[in-house]
Amino acid sequence: MPQDRIVLDVLRGKAAFPPPLWMMRQAGRYLPEYRETRRRAGSFLDLCYDPDLAVEVTLQPIERFGFDASILFSDILVVPHALGRDVRFEEGRGPLLTPISAAEIAALDGETFHVNLEPVYETVRRLRARLPDETTLIGFCGAPWTVATYMIAGHGTPDQSPARLFAYREPAAFLRLLKVLADHSAAYLIRQVEAGADVVQIFDSWSGVLDEASFELFCVEPVAEIVRQVKAAHPNVPIIGFPKGAGDHYRSYRQKTGVTGLGLDWTVPLSTAKELQRDGAVQGNLDPLRLVAGGKALADGVAAILKALGDGPLIFNLGHGITPETPLAHVEQMVKLVRSAS
Repeated sequence: MPQDRIVLDVLRGKAAFPPPLWMMRQAGRYLPEYRETRRRAGSFLDLCYDPDLAVEVTLQPIERFGFDASILFSDILVVPHALGRDVRFEEGRGPLLTPISAAEIAALDGETFHVNLEPVYETVRRLRARLPDETTLIGFCGAPWTVATYMIAGHGTPDQSPARLFAYREPAAFLRLLKVLADHSAAYLIRQVEAGADVVQIFDSWSGVLDEASFELFCVEPVAEIVRQVKAAHPNVPIIGFPKGAGDHYRSYRQKTGVTGLGLDWTVPLSTAKELQRDGAVQGNLDPLRLVAGGKALADGVAAILKALGDGPLIFNLGHGITPETPLAHVEQMVKLVRSAS
């Protein structure tokens, strides 16, 4: 791996100040150039599967803000789509799928999985060739629990009760689904690394709705299996885990899963984040609404994170994805605040 990519240095445990900076969903609707490309693509999935356009939107925030990392533009639901499930995105409604049954879980077929995802791998190859050499390229997937919630409910829900009920009523089928998703997600990440990704991130956006036993079984164990498989193929590739809303479970998540870096949501107290940082790099955790508000709210949030975590291995990021209504000027303000810190 190149030695001059600061995000990689931090994930290896080195402190850097000012810290490296990128944003989750940094290629997205807050950017006017993204909205134009999205319009030309026709549909969201067409955008994900068109390497020309996916590269274009991935590079847009790098060209505008010069972030230290670029994350592949895609979606966590390309994995079930590549497994043959129908996935579509409707404006104002988000992702929609046909809910999967226990019998259909047993019949999931990954024979053409990598063929279906070849456009994504081509996007990664092109990105690595076009990105500045100092910019870290991040690949990603959704964690099995979070992906499974959409496959079972057919859409997003406030507390993922359809998936939780399914898991309690059909435990064998649900664990089978998590195993299929873990194996295919690991293979997907391995191919992204082979195509040029320096780092991979696993997004568990819905880990915060589970009780203690379910968190261990549905979040920790499947992610640990993904990490095991990726590390077996590529021992030196850092893996960032982002179990949003994990609360006290953050403390054991890194140890039990084996992830290299820990993505923190904005509800994690900075005193807790400091403790977690003792075991390795942390990433986060500015409230995205501070970025929407700008001004003093943004400046105070940035300053607090830098003061608490700036002397250890930190990747500055939001505590979740940037929201579409975020003013560009506020992103510029955040970048300046982080990079001018002393």
